[in-house]
Amino acid sequence: MSMKTKRLFATAATLAAACVLAACSPDAGSQSSASATNAGNDAAGNDTTGNKASNCTNTITKKDLPVVTFWGWYPNMQLVVDNFNKQNNEVQVCWTNVGQGGDEYDKFQTAISAGTGAPDVIMIEADRIPTFQIQKALVDIKNYGFDAVKANYSDGAWKDVSIGGAVYGVPVDGGPMAMIYRKDIFDKYKITPPKTWAEYEQAAQKVKDAGGPLFGDLGANVPAVMMALQIQKGASPYTYDPAQPESIGIALNDQASKDVLDYWGSLAKKGLVGTQDQFTPEYISGVVNGKYATYISAAWAPGYLTGAGVGKGKDTGKWAVAPLPQWDSASPVQVNWGGSAFSVTSQAKNPELAAKAAYGLYADDESLKDGWTNQIIFPLNLKALNSPEFVDLKVNFFDGQQANKEVYVPAANAYTGMTYSPFGQYYFDSMTKQISAVIDGSVTGAQAADKIQEDVVNYAKEQGFTVK
Repeated sequence: MSMKTKRLFATAATLAAACVLAACSPDAGSQSSASATNAGNDAAGNDTTGNKASNCTNTITKKDLPVVTFWGWYPNMQLVVDNFNKQNNEVQVCWTNVGQGGDEYDKFQTAISAGTGAPDVIMIEADRIPTFQIQKALVDIKNYGFDAVKANYSDGAWKDVSIGGAVYGVPVDGGPMAMIYRKDIFDKYKITPPKTWAEYEQAAQKVKDAGGPLFGDLGANVPAVMMALQIQKGASPYTYDPAQPESIGIALNDQASKDVLDYWGSLAKKGLVGTQDQFTPEYISGVVNGKYATYISAAWAPGYLTGAGVGKGKDTGKWAVAPLPQWDSASPVQVNWGGSAFSVTSQAKNPELAAKAAYGLYADDESLKDGWTNQIIFPLNLKALNSPEFVDLKVNFFDGQQANKEVYVPAANAYTGMTYSPFGQYYFDSMTKQISAVIDGSVTGAQAADKIQEDVVNYAKEQGFTVK
């Protein structure tokens, strides 16, 4: 292994340890018992189970079948695994929850470094797949039954879990983006849902001029939102192919990226939107109390907001959702925030059986329905995504609005996917720093984009990448 390649792996190891938002909502990995979360860990919190099938959280009843070990943190994973095992007569799944998001990634990274201790199948957020793929920690599952399940998901969903021509995960849930808004505020100020970002600014100015609340929020701690809106305008942040793992294209200061940062910086400077970090008690308090007219977020947001106390009590019946405003209404572009996949690790004892489990978990009708009715995940399996029951659902949070039919399903079906990088967390950290600078007025949006480009390019070169 070359020194350059070693540096690449070291980069991924560092990034894998960083904690991120959960796949579908910030609290999606909560467990009812600490024993489930800590199963298989020693006093220091290190994983000690390896690929052993003797430390399952679930009970395996078909003991004569081969067993695939699995790490995952969805709230209803027990039901999902039990459903798979009941219906499968070729393989059984032994599930352990070793932690959510960054906690799981830490343990996986330890197992990668040690060369042992990883599960056969692991739940990973889509934007983290390149971080582990570059370490050769994941298996391309294209030769293990991909053709039989390809039609179960959209091309965009597959692109998010693919690098080059290889597929490194089975998509499970996603986050097509939209504009959640307060019906009472829109009615009071005679605002109709803006179809473009230009109309969004005009509506924000109208509400401010009338003495109304902030129209939205520019949160420095949600850089993935800014990236999505830049992509919506035409940006392509990264070009990366595992066939050339030490080479990457980085374009973070193109005109589209600059325009979007300038746009939001201008809204903040004019006092049309707030600048509060999101996913904080202060922000949620503002949402509940009508401080913001809109919330730009993903399809999992209603579940998160409900869990945070939004839409209850005096706040009931005040929320609706509309399609995400467009930069160019003549050429609409749908974008995504969040989502996870089930990946086969390179330590899998039998990659073919592991892939069978990855394809089959969260793919049966009962698990899918439980996911979108009780757990508030947004399913990517087309059996659920396009089912009349899901499409026609009257969403309680939105006062009975058929949000899936009107907004989220069309957005998901039109989403074409994106290319992530092996150092996405560093990019997000740089973006957060520069959004903060835009907010405090020390740089313009265009200047911020140039600084992000310089920062990330220098970092990539330091880690041994050739930047195209």
